[in-house]
Amino acid sequence: MSAEEHPQPNPLIPKQSRTPYHISGKPEKQDLVDEYKGKNLDALRTPALIIDRAVFARNCAKMHEHAKALGARFRAHVKSHKTPEGTRLQLLSNADETHSIVVSTVMEVCEVFRAGLMADGTVKDVLYGLPMAPNKIADLSALTDELSAVGASMRILIDHPDQVKVIEAWESTKTSHRRWSVFIKVDCGTHRRAGLKPDSPAFDHLLRAVIESQYIALYGFYTHAGHSYASTSFAEAADFLMAEVTAVNNAATLALSIVAATTGTQLSRDSLVLSVGATPTAHAATEELKARIESGLNGVLELHAGNYPLLDLQQLNTSLITHRDIAQRVLATVISYYPGRGEDGSDEAGCDAGALAMSKDTGPRPGYGDVIGKPWRLSRVAQEHGILTMMSPASFELGPLQGDGSLKLGDMVQIVGQHACLTLAGYPWYYVVDSDVSDGNVVVDVWVPWKGW
Repeated sequence: MSAEEHPQPNPLIPKQSRTPYHISGKPEKQDLVDEYKGKNLDALRTPALIIDRAVFARNCAKMHEHAKALGARFRAHVKSHKTPEGTRLQLLSNADETHSIVVSTVMEVCEVFRAGLMADGTVKDVLYGLPMAPNKIADLSALTDELSAVGASMRILIDHPDQVKVIEAWESTKTSHRRWSVFIKVDCGTHRRAGLKPDSPAFDHLLRAVIESQYIALYGFYTHAGHSYASTSFAEAADFLMAEVTAVNNAATLALSIVAATTGTQLSRDSLVLSVGATPTAHAATEELKARIESGLNGVLELHAGNYPLLDLQQLNTSLITHRDIAQRVLATVISYYPGRGEDGSDEAGCDAGALAMSKDTGPRPGYGDVIGKPWRLSRVAQEHGILTMMSPASFELGPLQGDGSLKLGDMVQIVGQHACLTLAGYPWYYVVDSDVSDGNVVVDVWVPWKGW
């Protein structure tokens, strides 16, 4: 059967298409390595995205330690960097290893497969982390078969009973059937991005539909405290983590009771996976929290996170990291200087990192990014223009101070943006340095990210 068309009309199954990964053009890694490896950063065209591989790897190891401290499995979200090199570092660190990932696009699944990460056993378990759209079911079905052929599992996320109906309608057209491995998305607070609250009638209705379906195997419950980015202390992040655990555990408790009441079967406590996490809450995972939660769990705990290898100003504001933990920055050039133009008579400078280079994401801190080693902030952006303004010494955290802190035309600056996930999305490749093998100013590799949906 072609993935492009469904074999018979069904109002639940729209026209289908496959992710065109085979024609998704991207730069050739080896060409870029040949061109840039060994060059100093001051020889690069700006704006440029820089990743310190040593810091990235340390952050991955730290996250594995957090998961172990919590007594949890770990599932790495690869959406922030979208590269095979970064994925390997997330899964295999000097602290531990895992083989489970989350993706945000179907293209990422295709590219992980094409990169050989499943064939060599690096990736064995993939969760497509958006609620399933009906027009992607053919693609996800075909990918499930392709992953299974190399010993890997594909899982999907649902949060509406009509998604169950779509799966059942799709399977009704098949001569051989599968049971789709499903996480139900749980809303654990005020983020309201996706999912249902476990104490809502809608959640009860969805859960019963999943349990009753012959084409679905309930794998577990998944939640993400996106609102935990507002944390400003360990205690606040820990409270958000506890709320995540409580939400998925309540969901599992309800599931076990429904199964027992409807089928007479008593499921074991390790039959469901309870997946929790966001970078701030994952940073709060400790043995002390493990002691508070493990006795009452009705499932196997899994921790997930995605921003943590890179980090950014939003994460710095949580107070759970330091600026030395931030692995990414944007290299930009000062393209003009405006003495006294600021509202308070202070100087301003123009740079070539604007909204497309930094994104327009904001955070608790003002502006769109802070300059490393200079008391300047990216306060305003247009498409390609960035306006740097002077900040007070009390606001300057990305030290130590370089020289007298001044800027002039032609200077190169390194800017840490508010949200790494969106900043990286603007770049066709990343220049990789390694502060463990040099001073972090020489390109040692180039990573080419996956693009598209």
